[in-house]
Amino acid sequence: MSGDVSVTAPQRRFRWWQALAILLVANAISVLPAGLLGDAIFYNGFLLPPFAPPDWVFAPVWFVLNVTSLVALALVANAPVLTRRHRLVLISEAAGWLLFTSFTTLYFGLNSPVLGAIDTVAGLAVAVVSFIGAIGLNRIAAGLILPRLLWLLLASLVSVQVALTNVDPFLAGVP
Repeated sequence: MSGDVSVTAPQRRFRWWQALAILLVANAISVLPAGLLGDAIFYNGFLLPPFAPPDWVFAPVWFVLNVTSLVALALVANAPVLTRRHRLVLISEAAGWLLFTSFTTLYFGLNSPVLGAIDTVAGLAVAVVSFIGAIGLNRIAAGLILPRLLWLLLASLVSVQVALTNVDPFLAGVP
């Protein structure tokens, strides 16, 4: 058996149960301030731009985006070698999860469309960094990040418009 070559699979750094834990913890934290579907009355009480999605769309869209983001994260994290570019994508994805979990507290918990808009635009910036970083590493991962980037582009346009055209109940008392 002198010709046998043993090939081992690369060590997985990111496993399915870690993705599930991120999904469950992030969504549990984000549900706390406003419930499973958010505060539809708060959202619908604003003057919304005509291109604003209906309130019921957010939960299913974010579920799909969270799953695709976690698959992209696994593809990048489990590369055989981690370069600076890999680390940039991993850090930007972590930042994206922090922004995702903080949004409902800022928007619904504090009743602040301005803080929600800042969080959303920051999420868009992070998604752009993740997407650009992933393009050079793994095109499938980049393709899985792209829907989140596009959704956050729409969400940023909506949230900035809402913040500019409505009174912010939380910041209204700030001189």
